[in-house]
Amino acid sequence: MSKSVVIVVGASSGLGEQFALQLDASLRKTDEIWLIARRKEKLVELSQKMRNNTRILAMDITNPGQLERLRDSLSDNDCKIRMLVNCAGYGVIGDFADLGCEEQMGMIRLNCEALTHVTHVCVPFMAKNSRIIQIASCAAFIPQPGFAIYAATKAYVESFSKALREELKEKKIYVTAVCPGPIDTPFFDIAEKTGKILAIKKATMVDAASVARKALKDSCAKKSTSVYSLPIQAVWVLTKLVPHGLVMPLMRAYKESQQDV
Repeated sequence: MSKSVVIVVGASSGLGEQFALQLDASLRKTDEIWLIARRKEKLVELSQKMRNNTRILAMDITNPGQLERLRDSLSDNDCKIRMLVNCAGYGVIGDFADLGCEEQMGMIRLNCEALTHVTHVCVPFMAKNSRIIQIASCAAFIPQPGFAIYAATKAYVESFSKALREELKEKKIYVTAVCPGPIDTPFFDIAEKTGKILAIKKATMVDAASVARKALKDSCAKKSTSVYSLPIQAVWVLTKLVPHGLVMPLMRAYKESQQDV
């Protein structure tokens, strides 16, 4: 008999950790929850809090060779994936020309390439009525001066998720793109090394547990997109109604006014 598994990528902290804990508390017919991240010690700490059987796969998902370990593990254990949650990612604040090339290319490798590769590895093992949750961002809604590459990577995740959802619909595999606003996680420990988060973003910051809870509810309801909190839902609607060419100069002006304070 096939082994039923849930895979959480980027499970060592923040939103990924919350998904793992909430899935652990709610799922009953799952043989194992697989936890993937680079930091093995953090995954071990997380697994000790969980009641379900866990499997720890400490790996760098930007390394294609290491992702072959995931494919081999799925095949060798005759797995059927019940849910895949792709949470790994990072952002760096600052103007494109002022930031180092490598750290910006790293965003593309992790936020886009690695997410795509993990998904490609997992889809052949997914069961009927399974779910894929891809973490995008409200940054996907509009290009963001001062956060250009990060926003572009998240626009990719949102677009990819919507297209993949349509492709997998006949197989009854349902894809949900999660587009939160700022979340109180270690994400900004990295992002703010090169610039400060805007005050308006701090004012709309929410906790990871709430975002994960709504995302799981929306995934269960087979929704294509999950957007948490009224302010971010308002931004979502606004960016659909107002041309981006009008909004971006205002965003840039606000950013510069904050820097002058």
